[in-house]
Formats: sequence, structure tokens, C-alpha cells
Amino acid sequence: MKYLHLVWSALMRSRTRTLLTLLSVVTAFLLFGMLDSVRVAFANSGQGLAGADRLVVASRLSITQSLPYRLLPQIEAVPGVEDVAYGNWFGGVYRDMQNFFPNFAVSDDYFEMYPEFVIAPDQLESFRGDRTGAVVGAMLADKFGWEIGDTIPLQATIFPRDGSNDWQFTLRGIFHVEDEAMKQQENQLMFHWEYFNEANDYIDDEIGWFMVRVADPAQADRVGQAIDAISANSDHETRTQTEAAFQQSFLRQFADVGMIVTAIMGAVFFTLLLLTGNTMAQAVRERIPELAVLKTIGFTDRSVLGLVLAESVLLIGLGGVLGMLLAQGIVAWMAGYSQGLLPGKAIPTETWLLALALVVGLGVVVGLLPALRAKRLKIVDALAGR
Repeated sequence: MKYLHLVWSALMRSRTRTLLTLLSVVTAFLLFGMLDSVRVAFANSGQGLAGADRLVVASRLSITQSLPYRLLPQIEAVPGVEDVAYGNWFGGVYRDMQNFFPNFAVSDDYFEMYPEFVIAPDQLESFRGDRTGAVVGAMLADKFGWEIGDTIPLQATIFPRDGSNDWQFTLRGIFHVEDEAMKQQENQLMFHWEYFNEANDYIDDEIGWFMVRVADPAQADRVGQAIDAISANSDHETRTQTEAAFQQSFLRQFADVGMIVTAIMGAVFFTLLLLTGNTMAQAVRERIPELAVLKTIGFTDRSVLGLVLAESVLLIGLGGVLGMLLAQGIVAWMAGYSQGLLPGKAIPTETWLLALALVVGLGVVVGLLPALRAKRLKIVDALAGR
């Protein structure tokens, strides 16, 4: 800290150059903060799920491949299985594609499988008594201003009904999720699988996935293997996974978010490395006589090396912190529109720690060659202009 004023003076020697370089660093870390928050959100999806005793049975080929309904009693008969519910992806759209949200056809006992979905008993009973009834999460109901008794029209994207894509449901229940880490679960609509099975023109007596509750979570692997053995070597082989693993595989069908973010940020930081490296090299080259004077008045080679490295780390550090703070504000703003997908209203701690590591790492890498040149500088040659 004793030489901070020297480091700061060196940075401010060419204010325009420093400002432009600083803006580049801010932009890079702004992108990093936002993109890595999304990566962490996808990577952690499913980890907040409450059901440690739940397994998902789906097609080994793809989640889009249906399974026969007749598997239900066979799965229920597997030793260690306590309860089985089931569902089917519907994929309807409310008014237009911008209003898309997850919607499923589910069995009547689906809410017994999910005790974290808190719904009033009278609303649940009303839902079960209405063939075209639907239940939605509180977040979704608030977004569209839905109330109990409202009609919710959906346009089918996969399953027509009587030659038409028009489906209508009556809102009979609104459920809440008390765990803040799972609030995104409120962004979905569910209706009766029996109604879907009878009314759709596309499939008959087919299930998208089975939800299985096991009596002993420690025996989940054994139960999963027994379930998969039922359909082994058939045209509908299954893969039984934990719920968290299923969520991850489901998201990976859309894109490998981690790989995409890593590729983008790799390109951004490589460009930043070249830019700031050139800036530091030029800054040191312009100050060779000044560095020689510092050595003349008693600064050691190591001291000069430290000053140049400190200048580099400070430049990257200022830009990095400013960029991350801007990203923090943007993520907080975006969280209100992400329907619970982004991790709360702040950048995850994991992203902050990675950003700090990048600040130090980039600062050292960028400043190392100019710092070594300053360290090896000979006073006579520098003052002579050689």
C-alpha cells in the first residue's frame, strides 16, 4: 500500500488509453457475470429438488419418446416402490409463443408425489372433480392475473384435439412453493392426464414419464435397475434416474449451456488478454527512463517488478469489479423476468470467486512480460536511450 500512489500515477499517465482499456475490461467482466450466472443456474437446476426419494422413469432414447401405460402396474409391483404417478409433456402456448411456460398432463395423485407443492385441500378436490380443470403455480397466476374459475385457453403445438389446436381449461387450484430456491417450480400448469388421453388425436394410452417414490432412498439404485429390467430388450426400454439427474438431462437436450458459455468467455478473455497485454507493454516501454530513475534512487529489481505487476492487477481489478457490479444490477433486474430461473437476485458466490481468480490471473499474465523487462532494465542503457 506504501507505493499505491506510484502505481496509480503510472495508470493515469495516459488517461485516455487507461480509460479505453478499462472499458474493455468492464465489458468483458459484465458479460462474464451475466453468462456465468446463467451457467450456474443451469448447472444447479434440480439440486434444490425436495424429493430425495423420487425417481423418474423415462424412455432410454429420449424424453420425447412415450412409454406404454401398461407399464404402470408392473412398476408398482417392483419391491421397494411405494407410490407411482405419471405425466406427459403437453407443450401448449398461451396466446402466443412469448407466453410459453411448462404445462403437463398428470395423474390425479401427482400432488401426493410432490408435498412441496402446497395447495388448499378444497382447491385440490375441485380440480379432481373437474375433467377440464387445471392447477397452476402462484408465480404463473400472478404473471397473467389468473384467478380461480378463470378459463385458460392453450394452443397445442404437438397434440391436436378433434382436428383443432384449441384446448381450454378451467383454473381450479393455485399451488405455492415455500422454499425460495424452488420458486421456479411455480411457473407451470398441470391438468388431467385422463382428459388428455381421451381428447388428443395423436397418442393413446401412452405416458411421457413415471414418477416413482421409493420406500428407502438408499435402495434407489437397486429399485431403478429392477424397473429398467422390466422393459429390457423391448421397443420401449426405460432409463430410471434421480429427479435431479433427469432435470439435467432434460436441459441438455436444448443445449450444453456450460460449453456455450465457456466458449464465448474464452474468446472474450483471449481478446482481452491481447488488448491489455499490448497496453501494459506500451506503458512500460514509454516509462523506461522513469523506471531507471526509480532504480537509481534505490528501488530494487524486485520492487520495480512488483510495481509493474501491481499496476497490471489494479487495471484488471478495477475493470473486473466494476463489470461484476454492473452485472449484479442487471441480473437483479432480469431475475424479475426470469420466472425463477436465475439464481435469486444476485450473482452466485461461485461466479464471484471465479471472477476474482480471473482478475488476479489475468493481471499477472498481462503484466508478467513487461514486469520482467522492467526488472532486467540496466540503468545506464535506459538513461542513454538504448
